[in-house]
Amino acid sequence: MNAIISASELASELAGENPPVLLDVRWQLTVAKAAGEPPFDGRTAYRAGHIPGAVYVDLDRELASAPGSRGRHPLPDLAEFGAAMRRAGVSSSVPVVVYDGGQGWAAARAWWLLCWTGHPDVRVLDGGLPAWQGSLETSVPTAAEGDFEPTPGATGLLDADGAAALARSGVLLDARAGERYRGEVEPIDPVGGHIPGAVSAPTNDNVGADGRFLPAEELGARFKALGASEGTEVGVYCGSGVSAAHQVLALAVAGIPAALYVGSWSEWSSDPTRPVAVGPDPQ
Repeated sequence: MNAIISASELASELAGENPPVLLDVRWQLTVAKAAGEPPFDGRTAYRAGHIPGAVYVDLDRELASAPGSRGRHPLPDLAEFGAAMRRAGVSSSVPVVVYDGGQGWAAARAWWLLCWTGHPDVRVLDGGLPAWQGSLETSVPTAAEGDFEPTPGATGLLDADGAAALARSGVLLDARAGERYRGEVEPIDPVGGHIPGAVSAPTNDNVGADGRFLPAEELGARFKALGASEGTEVGVYCGSGVSAAHQVLALAVAGIPAALYVGSWSEWSSDPTRPVAVGPDPQ
């Protein structure tokens, strides 16, 4: 099954006999803003216009638990996550399509969580809402209660120790911007740099100017050049397990399974005993 869906394919499926459940997960990373500039409000953006039938899902409250020692977007409580998905109409027997405002990070986080907890048919709208050519609605639909019960997967998830080990035994990709990987700037977390052994692989290089994923062949070639290919044990981290989910999605498009270090740099850098590497060299 393909992990992404085009806007034209989504329109056809929504008009078909077995339409997917549609989740709107618009979100933006909030960093220090100029005085008086409000943070991005995904729910307000959703109410201003969304794909007909879509239900809003809040990344910070429903796809993550409170920030703390496990990072800025640690795994959500699974009971609460399951309840949120059922409220949104998610059932195990019904396909799910997730979209966001176009960046793809938040949609990928929802995709990863649903896949990791056992949903068999989840896809991300390639290019997000900007790719949608159909009408929008402002009314908030009432979703029929779903039956999805999350069951965590045995694989696909890394903790800090697992990420450190994978950087030595396989390929650990750092999905943040190169300057953060090198430790030249760090606008959010307490320490700049990267996990020793990790390879710089900025998430933004997975998409074209239109925000859509590069063709699978190009993605495969990119990851192969970074040391990640089918048969290689691959993991990904970022700042807080959101943009890295997008990288896991890109790897899936290329046919390469990968694990996610959800705590990512926000967890790693919070512990002063953990080693930090700086500069362009992985070590």
